[in-house]
Parts: sequence; structure tokens; C-alpha cells
Amino acid sequence: MREQGKRQRERISKQTPTEHGARCWARSHDPRDEDLSRNQELANSPTEPPRRILKTVALGQMLSLCICGTAVTSQYLAEEYRVNTPMLQSFINYCLLFLFYTVMLTFQSGSDNLLSILKRKWWKYILLGLADVEANYLIVRAYQYTTLTSVQLLDCFGIPVLMALSWFILYARYRVIHFVAVAVCLLGVGTMVGADILAGREDSSGSDVLIGDILVLLGASLYAVSNVCEEYIVKKLSRQEFLGMVGLFGTIISGIQLLIVEYKDIAGIRWDWKIALLFVAFALCMFCLYSFMPLVIKVTSATSVNLGILTADLYSLFFGLFLFGYKFSGLYILSFSVIMVGFILYCSTPTRTAEPAESSVPPVTGIGIDNLGLKLEENLQETHSAAL
Repeated sequence: MREQGKRQRERISKQTPTEHGARCWARSHDPRDEDLSRNQELANSPTEPPRRILKTVALGQMLSLCICGTAVTSQYLAEEYRVNTPMLQSFINYCLLFLFYTVMLTFQSGSDNLLSILKRKWWKYILLGLADVEANYLIVRAYQYTTLTSVQLLDCFGIPVLMALSWFILYARYRVIHFVAVAVCLLGVGTMVGADILAGREDSSGSDVLIGDILVLLGASLYAVSNVCEEYIVKKLSRQEFLGMVGLFGTIISGIQLLIVEYKDIAGIRWDWKIALLFVAFALCMFCLYSFMPLVIKVTSATSVNLGILTADLYSLFFGLFLFGYKFSGLYILSFSVIMVGFILYCSTPTRTAEPAESSVPPVTGIGIDNLGLKLEENLQETHSAAL
């Protein structure tokens, strides 16, 4: 027994640190750690590759075109057929989300199943659905009280709110270039508003400007809350869960509100195939917007998406030149260029995520456990040999 203990100690003493480290690394190494480290390095890199920037810009403009489609169809319904039913239009979109994504969740298994999600987080998604529904409603309702200029300018209030919420909730950390890029984008919005005034689009002062401005600020803030929650859910959980829950509670909330505020307007609609086609076009554009936005947010951020869709109003103006007889102004081209410069500038440098505060207690690593086990094994052999 004494000889066996001696040979065991000799084997341990002959093990070099390199061999021991290699064996410990093989036991404790997880390939997923490499992927996480690589993704973290990519997120904290000082610049983005040009191809990724172009992809982000293209995705942002695709979302802008979806918003443009909703704006053009809504305006066509209002001007040509005197149909003003924003809640009904939103209700149809939420119903589509419910039929597609909520039903999809019912066939999931485990914690991703619809019933499992409702048991754990039902009240959170009620608040999210309420914020999303009311954000859409307040912005549209504000047009009845205030001016187009006020809506366009005050709607940008959601961007600094979104950045602040991302700072505290998502731990996003911005560089100086990001604030400069946001300022450039807002300058482009100011140029667009100036072009509207010069082109004569500011033809109505609204019935109560103060109420309208408050509605815009509330709607923009609720949009920011909804977008931050969307970014968190999409990146931490899943896109299907976000869309399924928004579809479920959005349908319920908008349906109740629809019966309260718009039942008279709906009863007064003289339905024909043209009106029905415009409703279908609006619903499809909104459904595509809701379906694609989580994909874009997942590869960028909610702030980046909101900067990219600032061009949606300009696309609507370009369509309005042919459909509604808008007057053209060279400032529209200038404002579009300025917004795109700011958007590209923002996307050129990725934001970083702040690391959580580290504990003062040193972490227990796989290598530490192996060293401890080796030391205990050696001590036990020495004690056993001494006893013999």
C-alpha cells in the first residue's frame, strides 16, 4: 500500500502545469463560450463593416415603405371616402397577428406554449398590448386637434425617450457619434417640416393645438415603451412570443375600444369593393411592418429602427405628388439626404452593452475545481500512507 501511494504521488508530481491545464481546459471548455465571446467582440467593435451598414439601411427603408403604405391608404380613405376609423384599421391588423402568431404559439411545447406564457407573464403582456394600441390611436387622434407640423416634430420626442429607456433597461451605452447622428436626423426632420410649410401643406391650425400636442407626446412615449419591450423580448426570448402576445391582447383591447369610440363611424361607412380593398391594403402593410420590425430590431436596435423610419413621411409625400396633388419642393430631397446621412452615421458605430457589476467574490471556475480536487487527492494519499 505504501508503494502504491508513493507511485501515485510521483505520477501527480510529474504532471506538468501545461498538461494539467490542457486537461482542465478540455473538461471545462464549452464551445458556446467562444460564440458568446465572438458576438460580444463584434458588438463592441469600433466600426461596422460596410456590407452590414448597407443591409441595415435597406431593412430600415423597407419598414419605411410599409409605414408609407399605411399612411397613403389611410389618407385615401379619409379624403376620397370620408372614412376615419383608425381603431378599426388597427383592429384588423391585430386580428391578423392573432390568427397567425398567437395560433402558432398554441402548437409550441414547453415554456414557449401559449398557456405557459400566459400563466407566467399575462399581466406584463396586457400592459404591452395597451401601450401599443394606445400609441397608434393617440398619434392618429392628434391630427384632429393640432397641425401636421406639430405632429411631425413632436413625434420625434420618442427617439430621446427610447434612448433613455434603452440606457436604463437594456443597458445600451452610446458614443458621441450616436448623439451627433440623432441630431443630424432631427435636423432632416426640421428641413422636411420647413418644406411642408413652403409647399402650402400647413393649411389647418387644428381645433385645440395644446390637446393635440399632448396627445402626440403621449403617443410617442408609448411607442418608445413598446419598442424597448419589443427589443428585449425579441433578443432575449423570441419574435413569435412578442407578436403572438401583442396579437392576442391587441385584438382584445382594440376590439373593446372600437365598440366604444368608433361604432357610429363604422355604421356610417358605405361599403364597396374600393373601400374594402383599401382596408385590405392597409392591413397587409401594417401586418408586414409588425412582422418584419422584430427581425430588423434583432440585428440592429430599436433606436436605429426609429431613425431609419423617419423617411416614411418623405415617401408618403412623394406618393402624394401623384395621388393628392402635393406641390414639390427641393427641400424634400435635401431632408431625405440629411436623414439618410444621420442614419448611416448612427449605424456606422455599434452601441455597446454595459456589463453588470461584478461580485467581489471570485468566481469558481472549472480549472479551480480541478486544482482543488487534485490537491485533496494528494493530501488523502499522504494521510493514508502516513497511517499505514
